[in-house]
Amino acid sequence: MAHRPKRTFRTRRADSSDSDGAEEPAAEPREPAKLAAPSPEEEDPPPGGGRAEAAERPLRGRSPRGRGRGRVWASSRRLRADRGSGVPDEEYGTHHASESVDDQSSSSDSSSSLDEEFSSLAITNEETSEESQEDENQDIWEQQQMKKAVKITEGRDIDLSHSSEFQTVKKFDTSISFPPVNLEIIKKQLNTRLTLLQDTHRSHLREYEKYIEDVKSSENAVQNLENSSNQALSFKFYKSMKIYVENLIDCLNEKIINIQEIESSMHALLLKQAMTFMKRRQDELKHESTYLQQLSRKAETSANESLAIDENTQRILEELESRRARRRQARALSENCDHQEGTSSDDELSSVDMIDFQKSQGDILQDHKKIFEDVHDDFCNVRNVLLKFQQWREKFPNSYYEAFIGFCIPKLLNPLIRVQLIDWNPLKFDSIGLKQMSWFISIEEFMDNSVEDSQKEDSSDKKILYTVINKTIIPQLTDFVEFIWDPLSTSQTTSLITHCRMILEEHSTCESEVSKGKQDLLKSIVSRMKKAIEDDVFIPLYPKSAVENRASPQSKFQERQFWSALKLFRNVLLWNGLLPDDTLRELGLDKLLNRYLLIALLNAMPGPEVVKKCNQITAYLPEKWFTNSAMRTSIPQLENFIQFLLQSAYTLSKSEFRDKVKEIILILVKIRAMNQAESFIEEYHLDHLKSVINEV
Repeated sequence: MAHRPKRTFRTRRADSSDSDGAEEPAAEPREPAKLAAPSPEEEDPPPGGGRAEAAERPLRGRSPRGRGRGRVWASSRRLRADRGSGVPDEEYGTHHASESVDDQSSSSDSSSSLDEEFSSLAITNEETSEESQEDENQDIWEQQQMKKAVKITEGRDIDLSHSSEFQTVKKFDTSISFPPVNLEIIKKQLNTRLTLLQDTHRSHLREYEKYIEDVKSSENAVQNLENSSNQALSFKFYKSMKIYVENLIDCLNEKIINIQEIESSMHALLLKQAMTFMKRRQDELKHESTYLQQLSRKAETSANESLAIDENTQRILEELESRRARRRQARALSENCDHQEGTSSDDELSSVDMIDFQKSQGDILQDHKKIFEDVHDDFCNVRNVLLKFQQWREKFPNSYYEAFIGFCIPKLLNPLIRVQLIDWNPLKFDSIGLKQMSWFISIEEFMDNSVEDSQKEDSSDKKILYTVINKTIIPQLTDFVEFIWDPLSTSQTTSLITHCRMILEEHSTCESEVSKGKQDLLKSIVSRMKKAIEDDVFIPLYPKSAVENRASPQSKFQERQFWSALKLFRNVLLWNGLLPDDTLRELGLDKLLNRYLLIALLNAMPGPEVVKKCNQITAYLPEKWFTNSAMRTSIPQLENFIQFLLQSAYTLSKSEFRDKVKEIILILVKIRAMNQAESFIEEYHLDHLKSVINEV
């Protein structure tokens, strides 16, 4: 540690400081509590020796500046003693050097008196240079001491805090009693402390998570700002789509009333025509049957009296016979000789009625063309509407699928498709198929271009066509079935089955459960066929004397009614694959074959005509009912028919038509009545027919 330079007014040797510092022993550290405050007159010992050595040196007069410095240090020492500080002299003197200077400036009276005391001394050049050198050394020494004092003070502050704690511990009063401390209390306190720490930890975790979210949000915001130009384009597109959809909805809402009116007009026209045919057929059947009954009764009573009939019946019968004659002539020109009376649809209109129908239909179609004549194609053309949404799907697929546009499109297309279906009649044999319609093709293209995962069964775009069919097409077909379809018409039934098969097959690929629309359609089909069986099937029974003559009116009428019922039998079984087998067997076998056709066969004379009718009945039965090669007995509903075949075979085997027995055996084999056929051959020793069974 450097020492304070001696305050002398003589010139010092160059090596006096070094030699003195080397010879001076190191100062022992003093405890703060043992420091004693020096007297005001006491001077610090010079670096070179003790107090005695300083006394032996001759004193010289000091300059006013030197005297002033001595008072600064002295004042500092007295102040330190008064405060009772434990800081060493060097540290405290350095630390409060500025305070001493302030004290010196504040005590202006004492300073001014000193200046006056020394103002009269004469100072030589040597003393002046010596004083300057000493002042310079003094300043350097003071700066070094002040730097050390700052460092020591920082360390002593810590020591003082520990010392104060140490003193506090020493002064602890042992007489104070505290509650007893045990393991449970310590454990409880530790648990409490642990809970507080856990709460603090959770709070920090929440803050951390919040900061993470803030970071992500900031990153997204930055990304959005970077893509601000894309957002501007997106906003422009969404705004244009919003305006387009609003205009489209307004247009459809305005036009839907006209669409419904024209639809109703067309359906009313077709319904009127269908009711005309149905009423005419039933009236003609009623009048002809009544006339023949009267004719049969007259033949039994008296052959000489003429049969009187009213004019209305006469007119109806004449019109009926006139239409039959025209059909016969048309078949002759077309060389269609394999035709049975009673299988014609009999749906010809008179020339007057045909002109009225065509005029009414033309007026409706003219109104149909005017529905969207003032509308741009973008709002009335299915393809253009779908292109608008396809642009959305291609540019912004996420928002497109999040908005479930695929579920909204069928509802928007419904009015547009209904307009195209106004002129569509699924009962006409030459009606266009749904798959050939422009709207159907456009929807398929839209679905094929979908970017959505094609493996997803619940894909909204993949169900657009299914929804359109379920919500738009099936209700149209159901109306035709309930009010316009004539089950006795083979052409209408065939055309209707074609459309229904396509629709129901389309449903089977899009849904796992049967929809309500499909159920309603199938129920309507079954209900309409039941009504036709009850209202239109009539096979009268006449005495054998009346039907033996095949040219008699009774025989011809009975034949026409049999073939008409057989025609309905065929039309019912054409629904094989669309209606359940149980339903078809109930309608075709129980209600038609066993109730009407078999009775007519039992009443007929055995012969080739009966075999021909039995062959025709068998040809209409679905083949899938008899594909099981292990079957030895046919289905239960054919039991009565099998017994009639066996009876007919027995009768024919004893007549000139015994060669027809083989045909009956073939019928039994075809309907898988194998046991009955074998028993019949063995019973009547028809061994030559065993080969027929073996060939199967």
